[in-house]
Amino acid sequence: MALTKQVQIGKLTLGDGAPLLLVAGPCVIESEDHLLRVGEAIKAVCETRRIPFVLKSSYDKANRSSGHSFRGPGLEEGLRILERVKAKLDVPVISDVHDVHQISAAAQVLDILQIPAFLCRQTDLLVAAARSGKPVNVKKGQFLSPWDAGNIVEKLRSAGAEAIILTERGSSFGYNNLVVDIRSLPVMRSFGYPVLFDVTHSVQLPGGAGDASSGQSQFIPYIARAAVAAGIDGLFMEVHPDPACAPSDGGSMLRLDALAGLLNQLLEVQRVVAPYVN
Repeated sequence: MALTKQVQIGKLTLGDGAPLLLVAGPCVIESEDHLLRVGEAIKAVCETRRIPFVLKSSYDKANRSSGHSFRGPGLEEGLRILERVKAKLDVPVISDVHDVHQISAAAQVLDILQIPAFLCRQTDLLVAAARSGKPVNVKKGQFLSPWDAGNIVEKLRSAGAEAIILTERGSSFGYNNLVVDIRSLPVMRSFGYPVLFDVTHSVQLPGGAGDASSGQSQFIPYIARAAVAAGIDGLFMEVHPDPACAPSDGGSMLRLDALAGLLNQLLEVQRVVAPYVN
């Protein structure tokens, strides 16, 4: 498989044979203290294994199944929390942007601007994110084929972006179900930019709980190992100390105390397959 371009994320490097990168954190910002504690724990696990780490958490979950669901602290307070936690932990941070008008404020704090899957074809949003000068991570929509991601890349490049990341997060398979087509990973990587695999959203059952999404977190290790064997550049995982009590995506998140063991497996898989995929 061809190597990709390198993307610099602060002091970290993604792609082009760089170490497997982990983007991880709770689904939504619950509080500054909670995000700091989870971030500290993930950072410690990653440092022991020399895994570059980017902290993720959403300041606004704008696409919840129900209008009554918890969405997070919002743009202003959420960015304030991310900025403070970023400084305390000395790690890059990433969060979703949902509107062109959020880009300016978000780009002052975030190291990567993330375009949510449902908005991956919103041209104005892609162009504004590209023009911010920040790396842009686009989650491929559940409704898109992997080769359709080439159009996303061209939109970003036409607006001046070269620090582009694509993320696979599963494809719609009937009602309330997602499947992962492993072929999508080399297809998306063939556009020349690093590809992340969103492990935990790929086991989500969208709307599976009626007014919320559910998930099948028991399958996280299986699809994570398969994706690493296919030659991805990094992993995206939502991690929580107690998923059953999480206000968003609890059914598909990885328990924090399971992270170290899973990463050990994935590093071993990568070591074995590296000569063949890079």
